[in-house]
Amino acid sequence: MKLLSASILAVALLAGCGGMKTATAPDTPTRTVDGVLIGPTGMTLYTFDKDAANSGKSVCNGQCATNWPPLMAPEGAKPMGGYNIVTRDDGKKQWAYKGWPLYYWIKDTKAGDKTGDGVGGAWKLAKP
Repeated sequence: MKLLSASILAVALLAGCGGMKTATAPDTPTRTVDGVLIGPTGMTLYTFDKDAANSGKSVCNGQCATNWPPLMAPEGAKPMGGYNIVTRDDGKKQWAYKGWPLYYWIKDTKAGDKTGDGVGGAWKLAKP
C-alpha cells in the first residue's frame, strides 16, 4: 500500500509542475556563445546600424530581409529582460535586444560562423 501511495504522490507532484519551464523552453530568445548572441538555430545574430534603437521598427525589409533574415518572435511573445519586440513592415514581429532588432546573415552556413560582421560597414555582431 505504501508503494501505491508513493506513486500517487509522485503523480500528483508531477501534475502540479505544469507551470515549470522545461529544458526545451528557453528563458530568452537567444543564448550567448563566445561573447555573441546566437538564435535558437545556433546561428550568430547581428544588428544593423541603420535601425534606430528603441524605435520599435526594423528598416531591413524586402531584399535586405532576404539576405539578413530577422529573428522572428512567435505569436504572443512578450518582452523579457533586455529583449523587446519590434513590428516589421509586413506586421510580423521580430525580437530585438536592448532596442536593436536581431538578424541572421544568409552567408553564415554553420554554427559559429561570423561572416556578417562588418558587412557594408553597417552590420555588427549582436553582443550581450
